[in-house]
Amino acid sequence: MFKKILIANRGEIACRVIKTARRMGIQTVAVYSDADARAPFVQMADEAVHIGPAPAAQSYLIAEKIIAACKQTGAEAVHPGYGFLSERTSFAEALAAEGIAFVGPPVGAIAAMGDKIESKKLAKAAGVNVVPGFVGEIEDTEHAVRISAEIGYPVMMKASAGGGGKGMRLAYTEQDVREGFEAVKREGLNSFGDDRVFIEKFILNPRHIEIQILGDQHGNILYLNERECSIQRRHQKVVEEAPSPFVTPKMRKAMGEQCVALARAVGYYSAGTVELIVSGADPSGESFYFLEMNTRLQVEHPVTEAITGIDLVEQMIRVAAGEKLAMTQDDITIDGWAIENRVYAEDPYRGFLPSTGRLVRYNPPVEGWTDDGAANGRRGVDGVRVDDGVYEGGEVSMFYDPMIAKLVTWGQTRDEAADKQIAALDAFEIEGLGHNIDFVSAIMQHPRFRSGELTTGFIAEEYPDGFTGAATSDELKAKIAAIAGFIATARADRARNVDGQLANHLPPPAEWAIRLAGSAFAVEVSADEVTVDGQPIDLAMEYTPGDRIVAAEVEGEPIALKIEPTRTGLKVTTRGAIHKVEILPARIAHLAGHMIEKIPPDLSKFLICPMPGLLVSLNVKEGDKVEAGQPLAVVEAMKMENILRAEKSATVKKVNAKAGESLAVDAIILELE
Repeated sequence: MFKKILIANRGEIACRVIKTARRMGIQTVAVYSDADARAPFVQMADEAVHIGPAPAAQSYLIAEKIIAACKQTGAEAVHPGYGFLSERTSFAEALAAEGIAFVGPPVGAIAAMGDKIESKKLAKAAGVNVVPGFVGEIEDTEHAVRISAEIGYPVMMKASAGGGGKGMRLAYTEQDVREGFEAVKREGLNSFGDDRVFIEKFILNPRHIEIQILGDQHGNILYLNERECSIQRRHQKVVEEAPSPFVTPKMRKAMGEQCVALARAVGYYSAGTVELIVSGADPSGESFYFLEMNTRLQVEHPVTEAITGIDLVEQMIRVAAGEKLAMTQDDITIDGWAIENRVYAEDPYRGFLPSTGRLVRYNPPVEGWTDDGAANGRRGVDGVRVDDGVYEGGEVSMFYDPMIAKLVTWGQTRDEAADKQIAALDAFEIEGLGHNIDFVSAIMQHPRFRSGELTTGFIAEEYPDGFTGAATSDELKAKIAAIAGFIATARADRARNVDGQLANHLPPPAEWAIRLAGSAFAVEVSADEVTVDGQPIDLAMEYTPGDRIVAAEVEGEPIALKIEPTRTGLKVTTRGAIHKVEILPARIAHLAGHMIEKIPPDLSKFLICPMPGLLVSLNVKEGDKVEAGQPLAVVEAMKMENILRAEKSATVKKVNAKAGESLAVDAIILELE
């Protein structure tokens, strides 16, 4: 077994690998850029080597710097994590030339399966079902338009070396191809150093199912069941679960055996994932097609670990060291259900715009997880596991992926795992930047998610007009009102004991008029009970003025609320929605109707940069006439290009920025009239 391993990655996956290596008695080496000098993975590793500036192209993507760090520290092996150099054949070859083990598959398998174009050709030759498409070289935009017309719309344009949702565009029309083809090429080149693009038919009502593969260097290859990854946004996974609510034992066996055969055809070993797409138009659910094979550890590997009890990182290390797998296919079982939500630095209330900046407050529902080697150790604390690589006071940088953490829950049933997600998300505190906690909580509560009727179009179909918060029942509103009344009374009680406020002998106000989400409640708080609209509410909670999160039990059901004082009451976040709660003493509540409403300024005449980023292109100049929906500019942030469009017909009055400039959030790009 290796004595020392270098992790050629950063963030949560670097922390994840270090935890398993530490348990195995293996020393670890971290490499880090300027932006990650204080990151948790750097502190966790036994040694750390600085490898360059913040941009990945000047640090994490330079193989020579990784190899130099291995030589400097005496690391015998490299675990690449996911992304960066994890699927680059030249990196694996360079390590082999230096006698350094690669904790991953053989170079031949990476070359065969890592290239989306070549892997489709290989899969087709091996008799595997592949999605209809064009797998040759595409010359230019005109060629892409001709190919798309031949395949038939809708089509998907993909960067050949892409992954993680980068370098992908869905096109329903010729105009979509003309607008998106060059963007796909640029994203592929910027993120993966490869601007080749292929085009394939987009399967309607598709489900995204993937099979986890694990093999050793002695010819043993197993499949570790499936993961359902259908809930995606912009082709990037948001929610993953294992097993799938859709896959039957018969399908699982057919998919697994076909994926093992494909892996065997390329001499595969280590962990890998075969991604499949299943047509929702087939009522039998047995028409599945090969999409690609990821020759690395997947972001969503924890859900497989939770239901199988197998540590995939440990198995990768053991396989790289030449050991045989200690289990057979018959040993692979399904125990319970696991769900993973990716917590991203993006604001769902503002169209999911990337959000960078400092984590002013970061308090996950559990403090990570300790893998003690027991099979259930992969399930975290009471079925809640957080994989992260950030810290309170640290920054989420514009240079890397926007994922803050992965929240994984395990339960005996799918509903139990989802309920644990909702409770854990309520207790997950993040302040300082936008995040998607409310959004994934809303998904966990959504009737369609609970029914298991999923497709990759779930988010677009269920939130066509954007996200404004989870639906709130009247029952939940009443619970929030009861808690808000209790908090208001506690704050008033504190105020009366502060010199110069209320005389100590006076009781605090206890009758409140509370408004939230278009509903009004009369709440009365006494030493014995809390009533809402005259009805007693069974409420058990503790609150000290200044608390930012409140745990309560209302009518026997636990609930957690994140609270923030406002001028007129509280901002309460719970169950996937933000509520502006107006709290007024009952005796003066009627006066609120006399307050003058403040009208927000009209900003529609400005094109405002919605996030910090690079202005890639500006498509108009002063004096140009534009129509509603017309692309005006492209801003790149967190490795993704965002097209900014005109909201209405207008004329460009003034241009304040030019292509190539770095823009701050809310910077005015141009003015319209």
